[in-house]
Amino acid sequence: MKTAAPALEVATAHGSRIVLADGRALIDGIASWWTACHGYNHPAIVDAIAEQARVLPHVMFGGFVHEPALELARRLAALLPPGLDRVFISESGSVSVEIALKIAIQYWNNRGFPRKRRVAGFAHGYHGDTFGTISVAPDFHPDAELFTAHVRLETSLPLPVDDESEAALAAVFERSAGEIAALIVEPSIQGAGGMRFHDAATLARLRRLADRFEMLLIFDEIFTGFGRTGSMFALEWAGVVPDIVTLSKALSGGTLPLAATIARREIQDSFRSDDPTVSLRHGPTYMGNPLACAAANASLRLFASEPRLAQVAAIETALREGLEPCRDLPGVADVRVRGAVGVVEFAEEPDVAALRAAFVERGVWIRPFGQIVYLAPSFTIASDELATLTEAIRAVLGRTLGDARPVSS
Repeated sequence: MKTAAPALEVATAHGSRIVLADGRALIDGIASWWTACHGYNHPAIVDAIAEQARVLPHVMFGGFVHEPALELARRLAALLPPGLDRVFISESGSVSVEIALKIAIQYWNNRGFPRKRRVAGFAHGYHGDTFGTISVAPDFHPDAELFTAHVRLETSLPLPVDDESEAALAAVFERSAGEIAALIVEPSIQGAGGMRFHDAATLARLRRLADRFEMLLIFDEIFTGFGRTGSMFALEWAGVVPDIVTLSKALSGGTLPLAATIARREIQDSFRSDDPTVSLRHGPTYMGNPLACAAANASLRLFASEPRLAQVAAIETALREGLEPCRDLPGVADVRVRGAVGVVEFAEEPDVAALRAAFVERGVWIRPFGQIVYLAPSFTIASDELATLTEAIRAVLGRTLGDARPVSS
């Protein structure tokens, strides 16, 4: 709070541009933390919200239901593999993960396995900023011990990227046999933990381990869902079906807070009983909010009617071409692209604040963190806007890292 640069006041936003109160316009390279997949103020979503606001802005979801939520649940179930069709609608990504953790632990308790109450998270993972989500991904939080002393979780495990690491992970699970309820992972790309990529085989290994040791497998698709990695969901790309999926961010097209936790129907069956203590006790005040559900339904209609995945493929090509020259810059450790995510990683952490300021000076909104500069733009971004973003990265890094060769201006 003391050292952060003053926030920039925003007046409006449209397409891939954020207009500041002083009149400057910035091309947004990260789609407001990966949410604005259709760009800002898409008329189809804006109209859907306005129409819903005139009819039913909100009603409690305890004892009531409404068509926007029912439609959203049907749409999500139709997009996911068969059996993943029990939908719990909440209001934020962190909460959707908290719900997933509660479901996983209580599922085993309901089935008569009360010792299975630990959750395995992986190194460089990130699942949110609430108590439970910090507990399964403490690497991201320098003060994690403040918030995780009350839980018993198996965290910071290495992902099983080959036979050796799979065997090592299996040995950990052998020692914790009968205690681990679930594994949680961001499939394909670990986002806030450094935009780290892993392959489909890694996820297949996790599915195999989960089955072998009777653990549920949770895919946190809050970042990767809705086209970001090139397929509608990363689980499609991997060909692996988890037991629980969490969704948020682009779910409402970057307009309103909304999230969903989706589980296999067999999991829900364990909560159905005449005994009220078996029920899932979680009821956010704004769960199932009609406005947010209407926005999400409009967003999903856009995915069905407009060529979003083709646009992601074009973005992937442009990112590869635009960022690859950075590989030759001194101090650059890696350049990688998957779907609509492009990453330049440094060997050492740079002056992040200086880089952010330099990007704003060039009229772009790019937020480096840790050892990376990355792009995750809206899927509707114009080709010249995307070119401006990659040119800005080449120019700023070229100047900052002391590249001797000419760079695009």
